[in-house]
Amino acid sequence: MDDLKIFSGNANRPLAEKICKHLGIPLGDAVVGRFSDGEISVEFRENVRGKDVYVIQPTSIPSNENLMELLVMMDALKRASARCVTAVVTYFAYARQDRKTAPRTPISAKLIADLITTSGAQRMLTMDLHSGQIQGFFNIPVDHLFAAPVILEYIKENFGADAVVVSPDAGGVERARAFAKRLNTSLAIIDKRRDATAIKAMTLIGNVWGKEAIILDDMITTGGTLTMAAELLMRHGVRTVHACVTHPVMSRNAVSNIQGSLIQTVAVTDTIPLSPDAAALEKIRVLSVAPLLGEAIKRIHNCDSVSSLFV
Repeated sequence: MDDLKIFSGNANRPLAEKICKHLGIPLGDAVVGRFSDGEISVEFRENVRGKDVYVIQPTSIPSNENLMELLVMMDALKRASARCVTAVVTYFAYARQDRKTAPRTPISAKLIADLITTSGAQRMLTMDLHSGQIQGFFNIPVDHLFAAPVILEYIKENFGADAVVVSPDAGGVERARAFAKRLNTSLAIIDKRRDATAIKAMTLIGNVWGKEAIILDDMITTGGTLTMAAELLMRHGVRTVHACVTHPVMSRNAVSNIQGSLIQTVAVTDTIPLSPDAAALEKIRVLSVAPLLGEAIKRIHNCDSVSSLFV
């Protein structure tokens, strides 16, 4: 592991430290700051020539600041003659803009992929993309990891055989079906209809009466979908409602929405650091994906299989 280096921007340094602890190596010495006019300054204070370098940097809130930090860091590493630079973007911003939804609108996810590649990344490592097709936007290898092993272990330890896995929308059905199969539980689906600005209606498909409902989703933004889904499930006779989500984006009034909802617990991972208000919520349970990411980095570095982690 002597030629492996891991650095972190300011987006999620605690996660980078946990990954390094799992691998038994120190976190690389890099200073990522700001000039007086707000421009990003980067200085790597150790030699990276000929090294295999990983940059841990989710593009979470503030997305544009964290994205720019990532781009500048990778450019610096490329110019410092690193052998291979891997962008470890545990949360990929702009992922919901993966297609043209109306005339004269951008495909921003493709633009971000081009920026990351141009800045010097030779490999991309990410987790639970909002849509899998984003992998095709990159012209470099993409290792797409899933938080499923961590979340499955949590569910097995905390819920019984009468649980039902719930997808809060049609887009998450494949994910929910895979969980239900692994857990040997039933599956329910919520059909969500939207108008231009908000959720218009929800319809439940499946029997949930008397069960513990576990809503699965890839991210929480405002918490509106989870709150409305919980109310719908309670009206259909579930005993309790819980949620398991990979990325706790938690924007706008998400904290108050979750606090006032019928959801008893919300399990999230540490791909994104929680705000102080969110971390103080009694309903929140934080699961660490650091060992999973550390093992994936080790396997990539040693040219071993990564997919076998999810068998």
